Amino acid sequence: MDQKMKVGVVSLGCNKNLVDTETALGLLADHNFEITTEKEKADVLLVNTCGFIGPAKEESIDTIFDMAKYKEEGRCRLLIVTGCLAQRYARDLMEDIPEIDILLGVNQYAALPDAIEKALITGTRQMLTGDNHTYFEHRRVLATPDYSAYIRIGEGCSNRCTFCAIPLIRGNYHSRDEQAILDEVREMAGRGVREHILVAQDTTRYGTDHGGHTTLPDLMDKVSRIEGVDWLRVLYCYPDETNEALLDLMAQKENVCRYLDIPIQHINDTLLKRMHRRGTSEDIRRCVRWARERDITLRTSIIVGFPGETEDQFQELLDFLDEAQFDRLGAFAYSPEEDTPAAKMPDQIDEDVKAERLDRLMRRQAEISLRRNQARIGQTVKVLVTGRQENGTIIGRSEREAPETDGVILFTAPSVPAPGSFVSVHLDAADYYDIRGHVQ
Repeated sequence: MDQKMKVGVVSLGCNKNLVDTETALGLLADHNFEITTEKEKADVLLVNTCGFIGPAKEESIDTIFDMAKYKEEGRCRLLIVTGCLAQRYARDLMEDIPEIDILLGVNQYAALPDAIEKALITGTRQMLTGDNHTYFEHRRVLATPDYSAYIRIGEGCSNRCTFCAIPLIRGNYHSRDEQAILDEVREMAGRGVREHILVAQDTTRYGTDHGGHTTLPDLMDKVSRIEGVDWLRVLYCYPDETNEALLDLMAQKENVCRYLDIPIQHINDTLLKRMHRRGTSEDIRRCVRWARERDITLRTSIIVGFPGETEDQFQELLDFLDEAQFDRLGAFAYSPEEDTPAAKMPDQIDEDVKAERLDRLMRRQAEISLRRNQARIGQTVKVLVTGRQENGTIIGRSEREAPETDGVILFTAPSVPAPGSFVSVHLDAADYYDIRGHVQ
């Protein structure tokens, strides 16, 4: 483009979506766009939507309308909507929200510059949703702090969980090319990124689409050897493909975080089958046991109130929390998603029962999290500095806290370390979420 235009972006949903947003920003920057965080000064506004569950859809719709206001109140000439909601409900969005000028599905970013130029010249509204389920490779402009970055290692999902619409939106799982991953990590490390976080809908699927079992441990070993990778973290590992090779890597490699994120969703085998989850309760227990033997921090996610869940089955889940002693846990009440098998299942659970079970589960987990945090008091740990509170308290994370989802380490120091630097912090006190300490 001859004239430099300003583009503002709102990225919603998961960190995989954030990587897509950063890829779009990189593409636009290379086409002479200037990135701005001031929406009222943007000539082009892009909303990357989430379509995972009901509240995420509502947030996406509300955000689209909020950004549309800048056509009147700001200088916005084009409103672009992309992401999972756009892919799934393209025609409805185009019909119901005439302020949308360009609608892109997932993995359509290569078409973005030409679509913008066409819209500016002709005023034609465009809908591009022919996703071919291939990962679009391009230099990214990071929306995360410059010392931390997510690295996508796969696209789509083949698990076909009965509650999830992701395969309907993004297709079956396929691994990203290994060399492309290594090249991106090397490029990110050269920019000064110190923490590299591998993500996909199911990271332990990596390599399985080429036959055989996961090759995630081999990939992580190669990434860990790249100069400048101070921390390597992986999220979204499934218990049945989480093997001892992966956990040994976490336990033995200095720069691989001792942190395992396994979204189990439940422990009752009947419900796991109804959810169409890979693996069994025994796979989950084995995975937890292996992690504990290696002193690896455990995070999980849980669904309560899935269709047919009985009080006894829910109690089995509560009992398993006491058994497993997860360090971190995220939970949500089941939400029926359009066109998914679970939405049509009989024995849907009353909303009040779901809310009550969710409250009981989170109260139980809060007690466990507090004990797990308090057990760390007296340790001295390596902490990545991430910011500072208004009162001067410094904020950071150890290898046992992932960004966004977990608590933080709040500490004092004789002098203020720069964000992105590492310091040694002695842990002095703990609450349900955060731990306090000081630099010795």
